[in-house]
Amino acid sequence: MAAVRARPDQLILKDIARQLGIKGDDRRELRKTIREMVANGLLIKSSRKAYREAGELPNVMVIRVTEIDEHGDMIGTPERWNGEGSAPRMIVREGPISKKAKGHKSGQLGVGSRALCKIKPNENGYVAQVMKKLGRSGIKHLGILFQDGRGWKIQPVDKKSRNEFRPIKVPEGTENNSLIEFRTSTARRNNAYEKRADITKVIGPADDPKAASLISMRAHGIPTGFTDEALAEAHKLELPKLSKFRQDLRDIPLITIDPVDAKDFDDAVYAVSDDDPKNKGGWIVWVAIADVAAFVQPGSSLDKNARLKGNSVYLPDRVEPMLPEELSADLCSLRPHEDRACMAVKMRFRGDGSKLDHLFVRGIMRSHARLTYAEAQEGFDGKPGETAETVIDILKDVFSAYKALRKARNQRAPLAIELPERRVHVNDEGKVTKITLRDRFDAHKLVEEFMVQANVAAAEALADKNVTTIVRIHEPPAREKLQGLSDFLPAIGLKWSLGERVSTQRFNKLMEMGKDRDLTETVGMAVLRSQSQAYYGPDAKGHFGLSLTHYAHFTSPIRRYADLVVHRALIRTFNLGHDGTTEEEFTRLKETSEHISDTERRAMAAERDAKDRYIAAYLEGRVGAEFPARITGVAKAGLFVTLDETGADGFIPARTLGDDYFVFDEKKKALINSHNGATYRFGRKVNVKLTEATPITGGLIFEILTKPERGEKPKFNPRGRNQKYKTRRSGKKRR
Repeated sequence: MAAVRARPDQLILKDIARQLGIKGDDRRELRKTIREMVANGLLIKSSRKAYREAGELPNVMVIRVTEIDEHGDMIGTPERWNGEGSAPRMIVREGPISKKAKGHKSGQLGVGSRALCKIKPNENGYVAQVMKKLGRSGIKHLGILFQDGRGWKIQPVDKKSRNEFRPIKVPEGTENNSLIEFRTSTARRNNAYEKRADITKVIGPADDPKAASLISMRAHGIPTGFTDEALAEAHKLELPKLSKFRQDLRDIPLITIDPVDAKDFDDAVYAVSDDDPKNKGGWIVWVAIADVAAFVQPGSSLDKNARLKGNSVYLPDRVEPMLPEELSADLCSLRPHEDRACMAVKMRFRGDGSKLDHLFVRGIMRSHARLTYAEAQEGFDGKPGETAETVIDILKDVFSAYKALRKARNQRAPLAIELPERRVHVNDEGKVTKITLRDRFDAHKLVEEFMVQANVAAAEALADKNVTTIVRIHEPPAREKLQGLSDFLPAIGLKWSLGERVSTQRFNKLMEMGKDRDLTETVGMAVLRSQSQAYYGPDAKGHFGLSLTHYAHFTSPIRRYADLVVHRALIRTFNLGHDGTTEEEFTRLKETSEHISDTERRAMAAERDAKDRYIAAYLEGRVGAEFPARITGVAKAGLFVTLDETGADGFIPARTLGDDYFVFDEKKKALINSHNGATYRFGRKVNVKLTEATPITGGLIFEILTKPERGEKPKFNPRGRNQKYKTRRSGKKRR
């Protein structure tokens, strides 16, 4: 059969005979031989009467992604496997299958995804090249297993799921109200199809106060913990010594400024006036960053674990760190008065804040103080507390340098969207104690600007040497999103001309106009939704939001893998050690960029979901209470609102709005009463009543108490079809 091995899944008897040159009566003998080979397991016959060699996989199969391995590769198995032994595991690759084919964008597939794949053998087994993504039927879900008067049921934790399922079988010893993992499938029964739920794992009690974070992490596939090999490596690490690659920076009085609840400190700052007479009024700014690359070597178990995670995940009650505690909270944490390895950049700025030059060094530093943002702000304001008083002269210089950098920042005019950010406080028992607005001091802005400048310096330093690395990319808004913004703004008395050049200055001017009309949040949200999503990539395309042509993440290698990659590139480029970028790592930059862009998005989703679940638990006892809110989204199904008090997001079904049909105007982002034109629009302040809170899903349902605004009656029949409007009718009958 060697002669016909090239196309094993497409050969019928006629093809085999033709390729082997067998004609006439000899074909009978061929048929007999093939039947014997099938009987002996040497050949496999398909339902289409095609033959292939046993042990060889078909050219095309449906593959289900089952896991992400330690290298960040997707691993899959055939969805249906009738062969001997366990189903083969193979790497699943997205991207073009030929020069003419269009590639699949990163993020299309994940654990549980199904795809039609072209199967290619390689030296390690098989590679499944994605041809087309398929539906995710049969993937694993999370749910709550409970008993009622009719037996066991499963309630999915996904707030979008409205169905309950009955499990086929409940594992022996499973307790009521358990958090479980289950898989859905469809089976034919009594000439009809029904949904089935197979319990694949019992995780633990669902009423554990800390289950909200666990659910969110598992639902979004967040890897937890570390391999034994990675932990063993972490235990053996020691602080590196001074060498020809590492300078003594301990005399530089660097300080850290972080949130009050920070557990790790990965950046420190210092500034002093430049004594160079050619740079009168200028400043020297130092930014020192934890030298994670000194401990996490390319290809090590620590490195594989960090790459797999991509970033740390910050939930209300816990942190799932990218690095083990031995690093994140000890060796790589710039704790005060302790020697620490660092990567540092010395930057010189003119008096107007423009940068003269920069220099990257590797060293041993010692933080002279650990300040919170509030403590640093007190020092800036001339009212230092006990800690700030010890470094007050340093704080004065740091703040003076920031004021110079602020001039250049204002000239650059980055996007200035100021929306309230809320923090959920959770005690040791997992109960929400309060929800507060995060303070926004000049101290925050100072640290942010120093970090931005360090990131710019890293990107510029590598670009000047023509070195490709992972950079942070934020592209200008897409035309269709700007069209949506332009269509919406007239509804609130503002406008956006599509013919003018798009710039951050224009957006900032628009938001200032919104502020003058008490529409700060409304316009800010509209502008935010018009922006592209930032991502990582090896091609420097600039950062639109920051108005920068070169930008890379350099300042947070404890919690972001992208920064570690940039550190290694700097080490290799400027001969700062032997632990820089390897050739293998360099060849995988695009793949790594796509992977960590995905891990960032899944982390954001998990963080948002966990916060929603904790807030829903916090408000569960306040069903029936009234709250001031703002409409933050409009759809044909109803209104999305955000509470002023807690920042909680909830939904108002359109069926509860009144007795008439309400139609969705996509351009105006509004629901309009088809009878009299009364309108509920995006951004409006309203009062609402909480009618339902579901901590398991994080869902909140409200009833609106505020009357709609007057508006024009839609000029069409709401019962008819219309491409511009979509209709929704209330649950009550019109009289």
